[in-house]
Amino acid sequence: MIHVLFVCLGNICRSPMAEAVFRSKVRSAGLEDKISVDSAGTGDWHLGEPPHEGTRSILKQNAIDYTGIRARQTKADDVTRFQYIIAMDDSNVRNLKSLSEDFQKANVSKLLDFIPERKGGDVQDPYYTGNFEEVFDMVNEGCDRLLAYIREKERI
Repeated sequence: MIHVLFVCLGNICRSPMAEAVFRSKVRSAGLEDKISVDSAGTGDWHLGEPPHEGTRSILKQNAIDYTGIRARQTKADDVTRFQYIIAMDDSNVRNLKSLSEDFQKANVSKLLDFIPERKGGDVQDPYYTGNFEEVFDMVNEGCDRLLAYIREKERI
């Protein structure tokens, strides 16, 4: 089983959106028995909360299920449980790397790195900007590209 973890700051906007979108794409591809998906935040402000209303709204508009997604904080064992740790921005990468030596060595990528023309870019935080539609578009394309990458690399 291949395990994918999406990470943002509070785990209520971007990473749960990415989790729901990617889970939907995995399901559509018939790969649920090969790929598992989760999300987490580097901060602990929203533990146990459902996704932000803006995230829920844009997911509903696009008929994407987010059932069961609740905010959680990254844990030390995430680095050994997940083969793909996908951060939303540079600060998330720095926060992850500061958790432990294991995270410093881990293969942490940013979601937009899978889109060649956006490589190095950050998925903006709609918690502050309210731009949930723009973020959804970035997440949707990033998840398409990430799934294609994983399918090719893992030969599934």
